[in-house]
Amino acid sequence: MPKEILEDLLKEYEQKKIRAELDLEKRKEKLYTKIPALKNIEDELNNLAISTAKNILLNNNNSIQDFKNKVKELNNKKLEILKNNNLNINYLKPNYECKLCNDTGYITKNNYKSEMCSCLKQKLLNISFNKSNISNLDKENFSTFNENIFSDKINIEEYKYNISPRQNIINIKNNCIRFVENFDNPETKNLLFTGNTGLR
Repeated sequence: MPKEILEDLLKEYEQKKIRAELDLEKRKEKLYTKIPALKNIEDELNNLAISTAKNILLNNNNSIQDFKNKVKELNNKKLEILKNNNLNINYLKPNYECKLCNDTGYITKNNYKSEMCSCLKQKLLNISFNKSNISNLDKENFSTFNENIFSDKINIEEYKYNISPRQNIINIKNNCIRFVENFDNPETKNLLFTGNTGLR
């Protein structure tokens, strides 16, 4: 997969993330105008975080538990207000397309190592799949293959074989099926198709 494709995808992710966060800011602005108490809680949470950080720097560790208790209390008030106004508890959170990576394309595992998110892996897979010209597998596959479009007449002079084109293509099909069925066998040999496009 070319590096440029991944870079383009990550730019798309960045734009999606920004859009989700801007949308949240707009919703907050409207909601805070309608319900000023929510804005007051948000401001109180922000001020609390700043003052607690200052206290921690001054080695006042007692403020950590006080901070947690106060945050819990304020968040409960916030949830109560949202509930009373028939709003979902996630209304004040960004609507990220992917809840796993928050539209960054990467997640952090328990060992604090960054790993590509399944959503980004799927996008890369889709691009590879489309570039491979096998996107019509639901229509073009062994079960839909029609050997009857090939002649059943033997013509050694024209085809250089003592079997019919139909029997030849059936043999080819069977070899392909065997190849697929034994694909994970290291003893299986590769297939090589030669000839111009459209030849039977």
